[in-house]
Amino acid sequence: MTDRVIVINPNSTEAVTQAMDKALDPLRLAGGPQIESITNPDGPPGIESQQHVDQVSAHICNIIQARDNDAGAFVIACFSDPGMFAAREVTAKPVFGIAESGILSALSLGNRFGVVAILPQSIPRHIRYIRSLGLESRLAGDFAIGLGVTELADEDRTFSRMVRVSEALRDEKGADVLVMGCAGMARYRAPLEDKLGIAVVDPVQAAVAMAIPAIRLGQTNSTRRAVS
Repeated sequence: MTDRVIVINPNSTEAVTQAMDKALDPLRLAGGPQIESITNPDGPPGIESQQHVDQVSAHICNIIQARDNDAGAFVIACFSDPGMFAAREVTAKPVFGIAESGILSALSLGNRFGVVAILPQSIPRHIRYIRSLGLESRLAGDFAIGLGVTELADEDRTFSRMVRVSEALRDEKGADVLVMGCAGMARYRAPLEDKLGIAVVDPVQAAVAMAIPAIRLGQTNSTRRAVS
């Protein structure tokens, strides 16, 4: 198995890929798997609707099939986990979605998690997914900051809105851990955690942190074995 985690940004915004890749630097350890972040050139600028999710699912499977010999594990870096289940059928390598990984990490850090979403229309999609995981009872709330993916580069506006939404999730909904609901939020995790005084999970970091030991232990995904 190749000693590399390939992190796929399903949207076409290179700035998002660069920001999340920088946030992965603490996981680049001597002797550890390489971490490579790539952009889907055929995707929309941001994954902001169910239509976008459905559109990029085939792109992700194609990327994974093209890079299968280069990777020990894949990470799908969009909070809707587009194409994750299909991807697990086209490769024997472990495939991690950042929503699933981020939520599972949050559950190990607190009792009730809140999600900081980008747009209001993202919330029903998140709720459907969380319900499908059987974890709705652990969800404190899912609030949006009202900014699209490409707008997240405006640091002052983005951070102030993230703080306001996060404080509401903490103080009004009882969230004791937060999950950032977009890969483009990576740069804000540490300052947000410092500001709030509760744990904040960057789901891309969480997914890569799961992928690394999966590679080191030589694990494969059970879905591919079941359909082979």
